[in-house]
Amino acid sequence: MPVSFLSRFVDYNNPASFGSRLRTKRSGPILHLIDASFALRGSCGILDVGGTSSFWNIVPRQMLRDRNVRITLLNIEKSNVEAGATDVFDSVAGDACDLSQYESGSFDLVLSNSVIEHVGMWRSMVAMATEIRRVGKAYYVQTPNFWFPVEPHYIFPLLHWLPMPWRIRIAMSMPLGSWPQAGTVHTAAIAQQAAMLLDCKMLGELFPDAELFRERFFGLSKSLIAVRREPLPSHQAHR
Repeated sequence: MPVSFLSRFVDYNNPASFGSRLRTKRSGPILHLIDASFALRGSCGILDVGGTSSFWNIVPRQMLRDRNVRITLLNIEKSNVEAGATDVFDSVAGDACDLSQYESGSFDLVLSNSVIEHVGMWRSMVAMATEIRRVGKAYYVQTPNFWFPVEPHYIFPLLHWLPMPWRIRIAMSMPLGSWPQAGTVHTAAIAQQAAMLLDCKMLGELFPDAELFRERFFGLSKSLIAVRREPLPSHQAHR
Protein backbone atom coordinates (compact mmCIF):
# COMPACT_ATOMS: atom_id res chain seq x y z
CA MET A 1 0.00 0.00 0.00
CA PRO A 2 1.63 3.32 -1.05
CA VAL A 3 2.72 5.57 1.79
CA SER A 4 1.03 8.57 0.11
CA PHE A 5 -2.29 6.72 0.21
CA LEU A 6 -1.83 5.89 3.89
CA SER A 7 -1.05 9.55 4.58
CA ARG A 8 -4.39 10.60 3.08
CA PHE A 9 -6.07 7.77 4.99
CA VAL A 10 -5.19 9.32 8.36
CA ASP A 11 -5.07 12.99 7.32
CA TYR A 12 -6.59 14.90 10.26
CA ASN A 13 -7.01 18.01 8.11
CA ASN A 14 -9.46 16.09 5.93
CA PRO A 15 -12.80 15.65 7.75
CA ALA A 16 -13.63 12.65 5.53
CA SER A 17 -10.42 10.74 6.33
CA PHE A 18 -10.42 7.66 8.53
CA GLY A 19 -8.33 9.43 11.17
CA SER A 20 -10.72 12.36 11.36
CA ARG A 21 -13.74 10.07 11.61
CA LEU A 22 -12.14 8.25 14.54
CA ARG A 23 -11.47 11.54 16.28
CA THR A 24 -15.11 12.51 15.84
CA LYS A 25 -16.17 9.17 17.29
CA ARG A 26 -14.09 9.98 20.38
CA SER A 27 -16.29 13.00 21.05
CA GLY A 28 -18.97 10.78 22.60
CA PRO A 29 -17.02 9.74 25.73
CA ILE A 30 -15.53 13.22 26.03
CA LEU A 31 -18.99 14.79 25.97
CA HIS A 32 -20.16 12.36 28.67
CA LEU A 33 -17.33 13.58 30.92
CA ILE A 34 -18.17 17.22 30.15
CA ASP A 35 -21.87 16.62 30.82
CA ALA A 36 -21.06 14.96 34.15
CA SER A 37 -19.10 18.01 35.25
CA PHE A 38 -21.80 20.38 33.99
CA ALA A 39 -24.45 18.42 35.93
CA LEU A 40 -22.40 18.76 39.13
CA ARG A 41 -21.31 22.40 38.97
CA GLY A 42 -22.79 24.07 35.87
CA SER A 43 -19.43 24.34 34.10
CA CYS A 44 -16.40 22.32 33.04
CA GLY A 45 -12.80 23.47 33.25
CA ILE A 46 -10.56 21.40 30.97
CA LEU A 47 -6.79 21.17 30.70
CA ASP A 48 -5.85 19.87 27.24
CA VAL A 49 -2.25 18.69 27.56
CA GLY A 50 -0.49 19.10 24.22
CA GLY A 51 -3.73 20.01 22.51
CA THR A 52 -4.90 22.47 19.86
CA SER A 53 -8.19 24.23 19.35
CA SER A 54 -8.59 22.41 16.00
CA PHE A 55 -8.90 19.09 17.86
CA TRP A 56 -12.06 20.43 19.48
CA ASN A 57 -13.77 20.71 16.10
CA ILE A 58 -15.03 17.22 16.99
CA VAL A 59 -17.51 19.01 19.29
CA PRO A 60 -19.81 21.80 18.05
CA ARG A 61 -18.44 25.04 19.46
CA GLN A 62 -21.87 26.18 20.64
CA MET A 63 -22.22 22.93 22.60
CA LEU A 64 -19.07 23.86 24.52
CA ARG A 65 -20.45 27.33 25.20
CA ASP A 66 -23.80 25.94 26.35
CA ARG A 67 -22.00 23.84 28.95
CA ASN A 68 -19.78 26.71 30.14
CA VAL A 69 -16.66 24.85 29.03
CA ARG A 70 -13.32 26.60 29.41
CA ILE A 71 -10.35 24.84 27.82
CA THR A 72 -6.73 25.58 28.68
CA LEU A 73 -4.38 24.42 25.91
CA LEU A 74 -0.99 23.56 27.42
CA ASN A 75 1.99 23.18 25.09
CA ILE A 76 5.74 23.71 25.23
CA GLU A 77 5.15 27.13 23.70
CA LYS A 78 2.08 29.31 24.05
CA SER A 79 0.05 29.40 20.85
CA ASN A 80 -2.40 31.89 19.43
CA VAL A 81 -6.07 31.16 20.01
CA GLU A 82 -8.25 31.56 16.94
CA ALA A 83 -10.29 34.74 16.69
CA GLY A 84 -13.75 34.45 18.15
CA ALA A 85 -12.86 31.54 20.41
CA THR A 86 -11.16 33.25 23.34
CA ASP A 87 -14.29 32.76 25.43
CA VAL A 88 -13.69 29.00 25.21
CA PHE A 89 -9.91 28.62 24.84
CA ASP A 90 -6.86 29.87 26.63
CA SER A 91 -3.27 28.95 25.77
CA VAL A 92 -0.37 28.54 28.18
CA ALA A 93 3.23 27.36 28.00
CA GLY A 94 4.10 24.41 30.19
CA ASP A 95 5.59 20.97 30.62
CA ALA A 96 3.30 17.94 30.43
CA CYS A 97 5.56 16.15 32.92
CA ASP A 98 5.54 18.97 35.47
CA LEU A 99 2.21 20.69 36.14
CA SER A 100 3.34 22.11 39.46
CA GLN A 101 1.80 25.47 38.56
CA TYR A 102 -1.58 23.81 39.22
CA GLU A 103 -2.93 22.52 42.50
CA SER A 104 -4.34 19.03 42.82
CA GLY A 105 -7.85 18.78 41.38
CA SER A 106 -7.53 22.14 39.63
CA PHE A 107 -9.41 20.94 36.54
CA ASP A 108 -12.71 19.14 36.16
CA LEU A 109 -11.24 17.20 33.24
CA VAL A 110 -7.72 16.67 31.91
CA LEU A 111 -7.56 15.52 28.31
CA SER A 112 -4.56 14.38 26.31
CA ASN A 113 -4.77 13.06 22.77
CA SER A 114 -1.74 11.29 21.27
CA VAL A 115 0.81 13.09 23.46
CA ILE A 116 2.15 10.73 26.11
CA GLU A 117 4.06 8.70 23.52
CA HIS A 118 6.05 11.84 22.66
CA VAL A 119 7.37 12.93 26.07
CA GLY A 120 10.35 10.57 26.16
CA MET A 121 11.18 7.32 27.86
CA TRP A 122 9.26 5.53 30.62
CA ARG A 123 10.23 7.84 33.51
CA SER A 124 8.87 10.83 31.60
CA MET A 125 5.66 8.98 30.82
CA VAL A 126 5.24 8.15 34.51
CA ALA A 127 5.75 11.82 35.40
CA MET A 128 3.13 12.96 32.88
CA ALA A 129 0.62 10.33 33.98
CA THR A 130 1.14 11.19 37.65
CA GLU A 131 0.52 14.88 36.96
CA ILE A 132 -2.63 14.20 34.91
CA ARG A 133 -4.03 12.02 37.69
CA ARG A 134 -3.19 14.70 40.27
CA VAL A 135 -4.59 17.85 38.67
CA GLY A 136 -7.71 16.32 37.10
CA LYS A 137 -10.90 15.31 38.86
CA ALA A 138 -11.47 13.19 35.75
CA TYR A 139 -9.25 12.45 32.79
CA TYR A 140 -9.24 11.10 29.24
CA VAL A 141 -5.92 9.99 27.74
CA GLN A 142 -5.64 8.52 24.24
CA THR A 143 -2.53 7.02 22.67
CA PRO A 144 -1.84 4.87 19.58
CA ASN A 145 -1.52 1.15 20.21
CA PHE A 146 1.93 -0.38 19.69
CA TRP A 147 0.36 -3.56 18.29
CA PHE A 148 -1.53 -1.84 15.46
CA PRO A 149 0.43 -2.67 12.28
CA VAL A 150 0.61 0.87 10.84
CA GLU A 151 2.75 3.36 12.74
CA PRO A 152 0.51 6.47 12.88
CA HIS A 153 3.21 9.15 13.07
CA TYR A 154 5.39 7.92 10.22
CA ILE A 155 2.50 6.39 8.24
CA PHE A 156 4.46 3.26 7.44
CA PRO A 157 3.38 -0.38 7.95
CA LEU A 158 5.29 -2.33 10.62
CA LEU A 159 7.97 0.35 10.98
CA HIS A 160 7.77 0.53 14.79
CA TRP A 161 8.30 -3.23 15.06
CA LEU A 162 11.65 -3.10 13.27
CA PRO A 163 15.08 -2.78 14.92
CA MET A 164 16.24 0.84 15.19
CA PRO A 165 19.08 0.46 12.63
CA TRP A 166 16.54 -0.69 10.03
CA ARG A 167 14.21 2.19 10.90
CA ILE A 168 17.07 4.67 10.48
CA ARG A 169 17.90 3.26 7.05
CA ILE A 170 14.27 3.57 5.96
CA ALA A 171 14.06 7.15 7.27
CA MET A 172 17.17 8.02 5.25
CA SER A 173 15.69 6.55 2.07
CA MET A 174 12.27 8.26 1.99
CA PRO A 175 10.02 10.78 3.79
CA LEU A 176 7.83 9.25 6.48
CA GLY A 177 4.56 10.97 7.38
CA SER A 178 5.31 14.61 8.15
CA TRP A 179 9.04 13.85 8.52
CA PRO A 180 11.18 14.69 5.46
CA GLN A 181 13.76 12.21 4.22
CA ALA A 182 16.62 12.26 6.72
CA GLY A 183 20.03 13.29 5.44
CA THR A 184 22.08 11.88 8.31
CA VAL A 185 21.93 9.08 10.85
CA HIS A 186 21.57 11.73 13.56
CA THR A 187 18.43 13.34 12.10
CA ALA A 188 16.97 9.92 11.26
CA ALA A 189 17.51 8.68 14.82
CA ILE A 190 15.98 11.84 16.32
CA ALA A 191 12.92 11.41 14.11
CA GLN A 192 12.53 7.71 14.91
CA GLN A 193 12.74 8.35 18.64
CA ALA A 194 10.10 11.10 18.54
CA ALA A 195 7.36 8.62 19.46
CA MET A 196 7.53 5.62 21.81
CA LEU A 197 4.30 3.69 21.46
CA LEU A 198 2.56 1.94 24.38
CA ASP A 199 0.53 -1.23 24.67
CA CYS A 200 -2.51 -1.79 26.88
CA LYS A 201 -0.56 -3.23 29.82
CA MET A 202 1.83 -0.26 29.83
CA LEU A 203 -1.05 2.24 29.71
CA GLY A 204 -2.76 0.43 32.57
CA GLU A 205 0.42 0.66 34.63
CA LEU A 206 0.57 4.42 34.02
CA PHE A 207 -3.12 4.94 34.86
CA PRO A 208 -4.05 2.28 37.44
CA ASP A 209 -7.27 4.06 38.47
CA ALA A 210 -8.59 4.27 34.90
CA GLU A 211 -10.96 2.21 32.81
CA LEU A 212 -9.24 1.20 29.58
CA PHE A 213 -10.92 1.17 26.18
CA ARG A 214 -9.77 0.05 22.74
CA GLU A 215 -10.50 1.98 19.56
CA ARG A 216 -10.82 -0.71 16.89
CA PHE A 217 -10.39 -0.83 13.14
CA PHE A 218 -11.40 -4.07 11.39
CA GLY A 219 -11.10 -5.85 14.72
CA LEU A 220 -7.61 -4.53 15.48
CA SER A 221 -6.97 -2.14 18.36
CA LYS A 222 -5.77 1.05 16.69
CA SER A 223 -5.70 3.25 19.80
CA LEU A 224 -5.95 2.88 23.56
CA ILE A 225 -7.91 5.19 25.86
CA ALA A 226 -7.66 5.56 29.64
CA VAL A 227 -10.65 7.20 31.33
CA ARG A 228 -11.22 8.08 34.96
CA ARG A 229 -14.63 9.50 35.75
CA GLU A 230 -15.15 11.96 38.55
CA PRO A 231 -16.69 10.24 41.60
CA LEU A 232 -20.22 11.33 42.40
CA PRO A 233 -20.76 13.29 45.62
CA SER A 234 -21.73 10.99 48.44
CA HIS A 235 -25.31 12.26 48.59
CA GLN A 236 -25.79 11.35 44.90
CA ALA A 237 -23.81 8.11 44.95
CA HIS A 238 -26.14 6.55 47.53
CA ARG A 239 -29.44 7.44 45.91
